[in-house]
Amino acid sequence: MQNNNNSTMPGVDEPFGQSPAEMLAEPVDAAANEISELSKRGYALLKENRVQEAVEAFTQILALEEDNNYALVGLGDSERKLNHFREAIDYYSRCLSVHPGNNYALFGLADCYKAQNQYHKAIEIWEQYLQHDDGNITVLTRVADAYRKIHDFKKSKQLYLRVLDMEANNAYALIGLGHLHYDFKEYRDALYYWTRMLDVNPRNVDIRVLTSIGNCHRKLKSFDKGLPYFQKALEMDDRNFYALFGIADCYRGMNQQFRSVEYWNKILEMDPRNKVILTRAGDAYRNTGDYRTATEYYNRAMDIDFDIYAALGLALICKGEGKYEEAIERLSQLIRNDEKNYRLYIDLADCYLKLGRRQDAIASLQRFQKLGIRSQAVNELLDRLQNARAPF
Repeated sequence: MQNNNNSTMPGVDEPFGQSPAEMLAEPVDAAANEISELSKRGYALLKENRVQEAVEAFTQILALEEDNNYALVGLGDSERKLNHFREAIDYYSRCLSVHPGNNYALFGLADCYKAQNQYHKAIEIWEQYLQHDDGNITVLTRVADAYRKIHDFKKSKQLYLRVLDMEANNAYALIGLGHLHYDFKEYRDALYYWTRMLDVNPRNVDIRVLTSIGNCHRKLKSFDKGLPYFQKALEMDDRNFYALFGIADCYRGMNQQFRSVEYWNKILEMDPRNKVILTRAGDAYRNTGDYRTATEYYNRAMDIDFDIYAALGLALICKGEGKYEEAIERLSQLIRNDEKNYRLYIDLADCYLKLGRRQDAIASLQRFQKLGIRSQAVNELLDRLQNARAPF
């Protein structure tokens, strides 16, 4: 199997345009003819996902020629299709030991390492391939993806941009750049690349592009701008978790709790034991003043497993109902379990203030400061309490 340095890579299983079987030279004798036919049969079977039959064909080749590169790569591809990555690696490595630089073996080997989250090894193999074909867009995007996975922002971005120089609207590069910037909390840049992706193909947009754009707006707190993207995604799939969550969270951010409840409950219809969503729904009901329903949702979450946000919600209901002593007891218990959560101290101080116990409120905030954690909210409240002349 000769290297094809000017090849392109339309798919995972046929990364170089022609399949290995299609590149076979004209057979010169009966054995070569048999190998050629078995190779063609093996790769055709792989395309049809008849993996075990393909394995039999490739194994027959090895009986005729023990180091045949077509058979070794074919067996590697077969094992990779079955997610038997260790076995696939053995076949690809055996091929490369006899046929160094074989493009198919390099590509398959790198994909195996990627599938096992061994991104450094995958990068090393892909870079070997790029020595033969440094303009292969599919390999370049794969390497960029791998650098993104190991959080090498600079190298990942360089490769994605290199792909865009070669193909201005390459979908994999645009999506990859969006994920890269999102991972590094650069939400405006992520929004730019994902929006470009949408502009390229607005009629057949991938639903994940819509929810990704919506998520950027959620992170930027521009909830009203993110909402339409989640709604469009929901039109495409009315059970899409990310669309439902995004709509609910946007309404929450817009302080339209009564509308967010509808979408939290749609998620719970599909996943009634989702502790996070039960707590979010509880928060929404509490913020609309429906303490009874909120308590029900918080308790449902707590019945699944302890959840600090559900427990906090129950404490805040006590506070909202004027049961300040009970709220203080609940908040104090939560602080013992999560002493670095600044919000707990603020709510505790507020309960003390409601009871006219200003010094206890000051002491609770000072206790947090002694932990050496900086919180502007705690500092501002403490400063107001310590400098106020009249009763707070």
